[in-house]
Amino acid sequence: MLIGIDWGGTKIEGVAMHPDGREILRLRQDTPRHDYKGCLHAVKAVIDQLEAATGQTGSIGIGIPGSLEPVSRLGKGASSTWLLGQPVEADLQAVIQRPIRVENDADCFAASEAVDGAGRGHNVVFAVILGSGAGAGIAVGGRAHHGPNNSGGEWGHNPLPFPDTTEIPGSVCYCGRFGCMETWVSGRAFEAQFAAHTGQALKAWEIIKLKRGGDRLAGLLWDRYIDRVARGLATVVNTLDPDVFVMGGGMSNVDELYDDLPRALAKRIFATVFHTPILRNVHGDASGVRGAAWLWKD
Repeated sequence: MLIGIDWGGTKIEGVAMHPDGREILRLRQDTPRHDYKGCLHAVKAVIDQLEAATGQTGSIGIGIPGSLEPVSRLGKGASSTWLLGQPVEADLQAVIQRPIRVENDADCFAASEAVDGAGRGHNVVFAVILGSGAGAGIAVGGRAHHGPNNSGGEWGHNPLPFPDTTEIPGSVCYCGRFGCMETWVSGRAFEAQFAAHTGQALKAWEIIKLKRGGDRLAGLLWDRYIDRVARGLATVVNTLDPDVFVMGGGMSNVDELYDDLPRALAKRIFATVFHTPILRNVHGDASGVRGAAWLWKD
């Protein structure tokens, strides 16, 4: 049995799978936010519950909301800032007391969709996360690509390309820089932009519902959101030209994304043609939990 854990900023989800990818059981619980030790024990609790419910033990792969510095193995680049500088891998090992494999959650998402999801059959998969934050994972040949700095796919912390004067310097990001893509294209950013214009705190899906009902402001904000996503991904096409984009995170559930983004992206890239498929994930907007389980697929 393969066990995958997706340690997210708002939830900790676990899956038990057969080696062929058939799911046995999924469980989830709320993340103890800003409680590092509490998160470690919550991960252990989900593993224990999966094994108790299935009556089996399994290999354990864990996706974390950040990555590990390649030498020190300390947490870095995490929107869940309470992981930063922590010996995440060693601490998880100490709590779980079993062999584990730990990778970035976006990389796990990319691997999941590359192995048996929307990216199956494509060599280079760029898996975009548009959720509470914004980021990406890259899978090559069905395996996550990291690079020597363990920073492959950190698309969310590039600056917004081709900014106009109203977009400079941009909002401050948790990483300390200004105008990161994450501050423009995450679901939270989309909600914040609506709130800034209206004073109303609505969820992204509520704003989309207004747009579909003909609300002009909601429609304009959506068009601007799409243009910003396109600007960001244009640099990916111009640099990497992946075989496929697979979309994840809560904003990937908006149907209009798949009609509007290809047209906007085609206008922003250097090439005169744009043939790259932009696909919705197969295993859910948080399918990284499956990718975490696949960390033990040799």
